Amino acid sequence: MSRPRIAVAATAPFGADVLERLAVRFDVACLLTRPDAPRGRGRKLAAPPAKGVGERLGLPILQPERLEPGLDLDAPVVVICAYGVLVPATLLAERLWLNVHPSLLPRWRGAAPVERAILAGDPDTGVTIHETIAALDAGPIAAQERFPIGAEDDAGAVYARAAGVAAGLLDVVLHDPAPRFTPQSDVGATYAEKIGPGDRQLDLDRPAPELVRQVRALSPHIGARTVLRGRPVTVWEATVGADGAFEPLEVQPDGGKRMPVDAWLRGLR
Repeated sequence: MSRPRIAVAATAPFGADVLERLAVRFDVACLLTRPDAPRGRGRKLAAPPAKGVGERLGLPILQPERLEPGLDLDAPVVVICAYGVLVPATLLAERLWLNVHPSLLPRWRGAAPVERAILAGDPDTGVTIHETIAALDAGPIAAQERFPIGAEDDAGAVYARAAGVAAGLLDVVLHDPAPRFTPQSDVGATYAEKIGPGDRQLDLDRPAPELVRQVRALSPHIGARTVLRGRPVTVWEATVGADGAFEPLEVQPDGGKRMPVDAWLRGLR
């Protein structure tokens, strides 16, 4: 069976993971990703995660500041996954753009679907493959698959599971010469706003299970923030203790490394 030719538009780690999986199954013509940008404390110019994968795979890489009509992508279909750029309607009209969204649309349209699902205590989530249209994550659906969110899953684990599911769904959709699209309902639509500074702050007066969900939702890529023993820390792992209280397990003091909370406490003494 011939391998369908596609282009991939991806930037973030989730997109990088999906790109790596798609390269095994498809003829990837090129990677469309965002320009290198200053990152970290030193504000040094750094490549987006998907670019590192694209370079390792030997793909042609496009990093335009703006998307213009006639962009040479050398493929009839573009798979978008955590690209982070609005595609103009003029470009959408040139070919089929398929979006990989890690939620059960129409639930959690928007920037942070996995994080919001965990924060809300959703028992499950999934992946939706839909046509990209001008409206945010509202295009007709080609495929969708549900999977549970485990009691100890953090966002990283859910994104990894979603990447594997996405590759499998795209394998079916892109090998179908005439994939069917079902209009997406707006009934039950919710919006997954980008995680902001307020979402990171742990209010230690809240119930412990909610705090643990917050830590899981923001790990391993954002981090929940609080003050312990008078010191500001990022909490990367936590549990509900035997007494029902919130119990941090892994922390990172400002300017330091991640470590078990016991090791951090010994350092304080």
